[in-house]
Amino acid sequence: MPATADLVQKVEKQAWRNRCKTITMFHKSGQGGHYGGSFSAAEVLTVLYSGGILKVDPKHPNWPERDHFILSKGHISGMFGSVLSSAGFFPEEKLETYDELGSMIGMHTTLKIPGCDHPAGSLGHGLSVGVGAALAKKIDGNPSRVFILQGDGEIMEPEPWAAAMSASKFKLDNLISIIDRNGLSMDGPTEEVMPLEPLEDKWRAFGWSVKTVDGHNVKELLEVFQAVPFEKGKPTCVIAKTVKGKGCPYMENQYKYHYSSLTEDGFEELYKEMENLGEVE
Repeated sequence: MPATADLVQKVEKQAWRNRCKTITMFHKSGQGGHYGGSFSAAEVLTVLYSGGILKVDPKHPNWPERDHFILSKGHISGMFGSVLSSAGFFPEEKLETYDELGSMIGMHTTLKIPGCDHPAGSLGHGLSVGVGAALAKKIDGNPSRVFILQGDGEIMEPEPWAAAMSASKFKLDNLISIIDRNGLSMDGPTEEVMPLEPLEDKWRAFGWSVKTVDGHNVKELLEVFQAVPFEKGKPTCVIAKTVKGKGCPYMENQYKYHYSSLTEDGFEELYKEMENLGEVE
């Protein structure tokens, strides 16, 4: 699907609607939520599901020929739920039960969520799972793909790099890893906690084909995902440069909003501001 002006505008508006739904969900739960990483990933997730990138069927979420999507940074389960409900996987009312006992949507992803392919209670495992899924598709002759969204905090761990080596060894050009490169973990800037740069060079050294894009530019995201794989026989890495807390000025680039809760006045102020910024109807 070409990245037309109409499609870009539609996805941009949907990304802001998903932010507003996520804010409401977090606040109504009484528990707060992971605002920072949810807001940084809003455009990436919305492009994948509302921009015609992923080959999925909301009416048949376990369709064997689907593209698998693995949310490795599973603490943004709330935003993922907003995106999935917008794509038609389940009614939006289900979001109102966020983090209640027995709810399908909690602080981290579970397989109770229709359309969720990976339970991510402990971060850092998504790429390993994705490598296995992509390799299985190759063995089975299944032409579908595996997309993974990783946080830049979790790739400070060793396991993703072991998986990265395996992906290139097995020439998994049906595997696409997206890095939400907002530069902040829950403990502070990644370059202070555990430096990752030069990040592009590292992924290339592990045998991947790599491009860096603006993770909030819908047109760029549509075009880069439409172009995968970048090279035959190589897994793809898309480094999406993002802003933690994007959309809420006082949360932007502040690692203390990795997880937070709002007062009633704070919620109303933030929701109104998000509506105005995104021109949400």
